[in-house]
Amino acid sequence: MGWFSRRHSRKGNGRPGRSDGPQMDIDRKAVEQHLRSFVDSRLDVEAYVEPATSVTPTTIVLIAWDGEWTRRAVNSPKEGFEISQKLAVPVYDVNKTGYPNRMREWSKRRRQGDA
Repeated sequence: MGWFSRRHSRKGNGRPGRSDGPQMDIDRKAVEQHLRSFVDSRLDVEAYVEPATSVTPTTIVLIAWDGEWTRRAVNSPKEGFEISQKLAVPVYDVNKTGYPNRMREWSKRRRQGDA
């Protein structure tokens, strides 16, 4: 076993798939289930699509009315917008809107142990 080996998912061709980074394998069904659960259990949820970077894939961040949030990887910005529309939540391009202050405030409370 190598020092830096990782567990990888297997693609249909039997070779391991990527488990991290912008080219990682993404289970869309699992992503949709997680996001649906978040939307169904919180009020006034909005979606923000984040672009891929050199180290992360495109992601969707769902943010509830109180600032609680969750993030999941998707295959493309188009898929991010499609999933958000399927969830029937308002969806924004984070490059154009930025993040709402309530997200930062919620994260700050969590770090301080107040939430």
